[in-house]
Amino acid sequence: MQGMTKARRNPSFEEEYKKWKEGYLVAGVDEVGRGAFAGPLVVGAVVFPPLFHADNTAQKILHEVNDSKLLSPKKREELSVVIKEHARLITIVEVSVRVIDKVGIGKANQIGFRKAICNLRKLAEHTPLFVLLDGFSAPYAMGGVKNQMAIIKGDQKSLSIAAASIIAKVHRDNYMKLLRGEYAKYQFAKHKGYGTVLHRDLLKKYGLSRLHRSTFCHSIFT
Repeated sequence: MQGMTKARRNPSFEEEYKKWKEGYLVAGVDEVGRGAFAGPLVVGAVVFPPLFHADNTAQKILHEVNDSKLLSPKKREELSVVIKEHARLITIVEVSVRVIDKVGIGKANQIGFRKAICNLRKLAEHTPLFVLLDGFSAPYAMGGVKNQMAIIKGDQKSLSIAAASIIAKVHRDNYMKLLRGEYAKYQFAKHKGYGTVLHRDLLKKYGLSRLHRSTFCHSIFT
């Protein structure tokens, strides 16, 4: 019918299933906090048991997991618990503000992805690992990982990537919400370090803290 939009398809295990049949463990890897003014970049990586989609315990994940940006904070918290209960392997990597300011966000993103993949390879021991990455390209093969695929909008297509997005988002949000002391005046619990109007106003009032990315915040004061 004219004027109707195509329904959004939830993420699936389509790509994972292909590699499970070949004997791989499949990891979904994603980052959060790339565009924030403050706080670390956080990379999450999740490996579900092979053929996990055929298990009845997978149903809640199959029906509810999606790109973390499309879920409410409450739903992300709930799903983070479920994901951690049923995943075979999980790793979370933080890339500090110091590193982000030193090398730039693009390089920092690569550092986070590489560390997460390296951690998973150690946890997987001798089982071959195939990595699904959220993004346009996969410049993360350094360190010996050759079996990988980059998927554009992967957090909306692959359940493993979407799960990685959720655990990374929950981890980072909780980190920002728990900041106290010298950081209390910045009200990070409300904006999580992103460039909201409130955050910009507070930056103009108080200036930068040690948790702020100076390379991101320069435009506010010029």
